Amino acid sequence: MADINTRQAEKPSRNASSAAAPTQASEAETPPYDLIELLFFAYRDFTRDPDDILAEYGFGRAHHRVLHFVNRNPGMRVTELLDILRITKQSLGRVLKQLVDTGYIEQRPGRADRRQRLLYATEKGRSLALRLAEPQSRRIHDALRELPPGSRDVARDFLLHLINPGDRDEAGSRAGKL
Repeated sequence: MADINTRQAEKPSRNASSAAAPTQASEAETPPYDLIELLFFAYRDFTRDPDDILAEYGFGRAHHRVLHFVNRNPGMRVTELLDILRITKQSLGRVLKQLVDTGYIEQRPGRADRRQRLLYATEKGRSLALRLAEPQSRRIHDALRELPPGSRDVARDFLLHLINPGDRDEAGSRAGKL
């Protein structure tokens, strides 16, 4: 059973005069419910497989995000991770402690500033990060295979433009890392 009820009556009706391309005013007045709901459903399914894997370890999505970004950015500072995740220091501290205590992430002092805490995924952490990324990668590759050539760039641009304008450059450059 779906947890969202879609009613025909909620969808805007179009008469002959409004059958042309919608104006900016009409687009702003009518929420794009189809895209909103598709994003909900896509996110639900995109996170389902990793959630099942995380449950085996007693971890949740916050652990996944921390492990993902630390694995992708070896030696990142805790402050950088706080900026990316936009969570409280207390929330990060709890999750990070679990990942450190269980051997998935290690903290090292900075070379120039020993007060810095630099984060690195251990071999165990890199293995789990890859295991979590595999079903998501497969889902993305399968979806893109069903679309016309060039769709990856369109999808990337769409997702980038969902990000607040002031954060796009950083997000785009981080996502551009191989």
